[in-house]
Amino acid sequence: MRKGLPPVLFFTDPVRTPDPEAIAARLPPGAAIVYRHFGAPDAEARGRRLKAIARTRGLRLLIGQDAALAARIGADGVHLPERLAHRAPGLKRAHPGWLVTSAAHSVAAARRSRADAVVLSVALPSKSVSAGPALGPIRLALRVCAAGRAAYALGGISDRTASRLLPTGVIGLAAVGGLGL
Repeated sequence: MRKGLPPVLFFTDPVRTPDPEAIAARLPPGAAIVYRHFGAPDAEARGRRLKAIARTRGLRLLIGQDAALAARIGADGVHLPERLAHRAPGLKRAHPGWLVTSAAHSVAAARRSRADAVVLSVALPSKSVSAGPALGPIRLALRVCAAGRAAYALGGISDRTASRLLPTGVIGLAAVGGLGL
C-alpha cells in the first residue's frame, strides 16, 4: 500500500479516551494513533509521550490538524478535518514522508481530497454525540467506490461490528473508543 497505510487508526478524544497512552500501548504493530489535542495546554508533552510509545510499539503517529506540532515532535504525518482537507497537497509537498489523511463526510469531499487516504463516517451507529446518521455497509461500500481513493471507515466500530465493514472496500478501520483493547 502507498506509504504503508496502517490497517487501524486510533483517534484520541479528550472525553472518550482520557488516557490515550494506555490504549496506544495496546495497539497492534502497524496501527496508527491520530492524536487530536483540541488546543490542550499539554499537547506537545502528550504528543511526545505518544510518539515514544509509537516508536517502541511499531506504530505511526499522526497529529490532528496541527502540522506545526507534528513537525516539532517528529510525527509521521497529520490528519485533517474536512474543512482543512485542501491543505493536503501543500503538506505532502513540504513533508514528502508524511502520511496525510483527511475526514470526508460526503462523496464530494472524498473526491476533492488529495490526502493519502480519507476517513469516511459515520459507518455504523455510533455513541459519539457528534455522529450523524450511519451509512451502513452498503452505502459505505458505494461511498468507498465513489471516493476513488484509499478510505477508512469510522463510527460504530467495535470487535463485534468490524467484520461487517471489511467487505466494503475500506483499507482499514478507524475508531475512538471501540477498539476493545
